[in-house]
Amino acid sequence: MAEAALNNVVEWTVSELSAALKRTVEDAYGYVRVRGEISGFKGASPSGHCYFRLKDDKAVLEAVIWKTTHVRMKVKPEEGLDVIASGRLTTFAGSSKYQVVIDALEPAGIGALMKLLEERKKKLAAQGLFDEARKQLLPFLPEIIGVVTSPTGAVIRDILHRLADRFPRRVLVWPVRVQGETSAAEVANAIAGFNALAEGGRLPRPDLIIVARGGGSLEDLWSFNEEIVVLAASESMIPLISAVGHETDFTLIDFVADWRAPTPTAAAERAVPVRTELMTRLADLAIRKLACWERGVEQRRKELRLLSRALPALDELLSAPRQRVDACAVRLPRALIANAQIHHRQLTSVATRLSPRLLKQRLVRGSEIIVGLGQRAARAQDNYLQRRWDRLQRAEQLLNAYSYQSVLARGFALVRDDAGHPLRAAAAVAPGARLDIEFGDGRVGAVAEGEARMRPQPVPRPRRRRSSPASDDQGDLF
Repeated sequence: MAEAALNNVVEWTVSELSAALKRTVEDAYGYVRVRGEISGFKGASPSGHCYFRLKDDKAVLEAVIWKTTHVRMKVKPEEGLDVIASGRLTTFAGSSKYQVVIDALEPAGIGALMKLLEERKKKLAAQGLFDEARKQLLPFLPEIIGVVTSPTGAVIRDILHRLADRFPRRVLVWPVRVQGETSAAEVANAIAGFNALAEGGRLPRPDLIIVARGGGSLEDLWSFNEEIVVLAASESMIPLISAVGHETDFTLIDFVADWRAPTPTAAAERAVPVRTELMTRLADLAIRKLACWERGVEQRRKELRLLSRALPALDELLSAPRQRVDACAVRLPRALIANAQIHHRQLTSVATRLSPRLLKQRLVRGSEIIVGLGQRAARAQDNYLQRRWDRLQRAEQLLNAYSYQSVLARGFALVRDDAGHPLRAAAAVAPGARLDIEFGDGRVGAVAEGEARMRPQPVPRPRRRRSSPASDDQGDLF
């Protein structure tokens, strides 16, 4: 009977049974809140989804956070963090296990947040973001101050009021949410946005940035503990003041900022000096400067009087030069007379050498020299012309000797063709060619007839060898 009953049980496929279990679990539990410690978290997968486990001392529950949910989460999953997870309980048929699809995470009490804060602080400190060497000096009197805060809170009014009382400056407000899921991203974008402003642009670049928020609980101030805010503050090239919370509140941005103010009002006081105090100080410095100048002038006057006492009197300085001038004045007349006498003797000596008789002798001698030079020049010219005439006569005789006209005068003739070229052989004359025959006393035109008859060439005689002076009966030495 038992076997018959078993045979009547409905058969399920694996997929059908998995789907039925999935519906049963989701209908029975639906939306749940589970407290446990995150275990096995290694960061987001390449697809952006997060897979880990929630555990306590007795059980383990698989958990998953989809990519779109993970981006919007205020509290991100971290290894070892004690959290309260809210989500839907479901099953995963691929591995026959149940899991929770988490929609929100929150730390399980203040202790969990403090533990997360301490771990994050150690991590960022190990990266060197809190080193004093990274901090910049704040400007003494910034022209433009950028404030990152909520535009509707009391913080911005306190900052503006305090700046107006101390030293009015131009303020640029970058409105952000100082609490909530998007607060951290907005604060980080505001800091980066101020740094991205160009120098001399339409919107001026601030000289100082104040990140401010009023007091609150640890959860309210958590946005300023996020890594993106700390990294944005550390990368800021503009000096930054952190004014988050009250005096007893500390956030991670306080450690990376260039200066930490206990309150937003204190940040405004640190940003600018008191104008009246500055003017009073400048006036005091001006008075001190004038007094120092007067004391310096008086000191120089005393030194001048002391130096003047050490100098000799004016009469003593001029007594020696006066005596030298008087002595020169006494010697001057005698020196003038002596100088005149010397020049008179020199003039007399020259005048004696310039007497009329001596001048006449010199003129006569000069005339004779000139006449002699003229005669020599005439003889040299005649000799030169004679030598040139003799050379011309010899060249003319040589030219007549080498000229062909003298040969023509002895009965010879020069034959040319119609182009005027001389003909040196009968073979160069063709029958009927026009010829120009030049004689010693004139020219005659002619025409060649018949062929040229070649003249027999004489047979050259063999040369006789010169006989050796040696005798034929000379014996051979070899």
